[in-house]
Amino acid sequence: MTKLAIVQKPPVFLDKEKTIAKAVESVHEASANNAALVVFTEAFIPGYPTWIWRLRPGGDFSLSEELHERLLSNAVSMDSNDLDPLYEAARELEVTIVCGIEERDSQLSQSTLYNSMVVIGADGSLLNKHRKLMPTNPERMVWGFGDATGLKAVETPAGRISTLLCWENYMPLARYALYAQGVEIYIAPTYDSGDNWTGSLQHIALEGRCWVVGCGNLIRASDLPEDFPAKDTLYPDREEWVNPGDSIVIAPDGEIIAGPMHKETGILYCEIDLEKARTAKRALDVTGHYSRPDIFQLRVNCQPQSPVKFKD
Repeated sequence: MTKLAIVQKPPVFLDKEKTIAKAVESVHEASANNAALVVFTEAFIPGYPTWIWRLRPGGDFSLSEELHERLLSNAVSMDSNDLDPLYEAARELEVTIVCGIEERDSQLSQSTLYNSMVVIGADGSLLNKHRKLMPTNPERMVWGFGDATGLKAVETPAGRISTLLCWENYMPLARYALYAQGVEIYIAPTYDSGDNWTGSLQHIALEGRCWVVGCGNLIRASDLPEDFPAKDTLYPDREEWVNPGDSIVIAPDGEIIAGPMHKETGILYCEIDLEKARTAKRALDVTGHYSRPDIFQLRVNCQPQSPVKFKD
């Protein structure tokens, strides 16, 4: 049995250092409750740019730029020591951590942002970094497009883990690429919520015959900092739940085992049996005995994508 913990807490919005400190505190709390796998949501560090869904498309340029500047200055650079506190917590407590970050490009322009998930092993090493392949609707004004270098299922002491972000999970070929790598714990951090989203995650569990972990964003208007630009205009009701969370755990047969955790701050715990993800494929294995490679084949380009290549 593997005990997992889904951290459904608001970040210290647009404050990278304080949000990382909050994440480390939550990892310690989860470990104290015997969790071997700790999951945070999409863009947890330093928070999902929720304002993009309320600004006028193509308008509010000055406000958008002001907010983007704060997001950029609090984004994580993978070439820095930003995530060292999380690496150290994973190593000290011997837990696997999955966490969403605003990633700032450190290889080319130094200014493009990506919606990324990192998987940190129980030895404190970085096992995988996945950049969201296709940002959704207004997200394309914030994030660049990822590639398939992080489209992986990775082996951890907690099980074989993969991540797809929010509406990436509606991309059937991306899901299929992960099923083909024997994913046992399919993690879907998201800004989405509600019954329709839960139904989609249940379908993924049944389709992939794997455990599905939905980790939802949780934020209230009161969680936004007082100096948040245009807060009174964009979020006049301080008691509003901007996003209710709805974190959930679903078994390989589609049954809801834990959650949804709705409008509640805390950690959702669940014990899962990895053997169920293996035996469930007896009846249906979409990339094994239930596939038809004589008819259908998927080709995935895992090469890093770059607009420039330098030669000596």
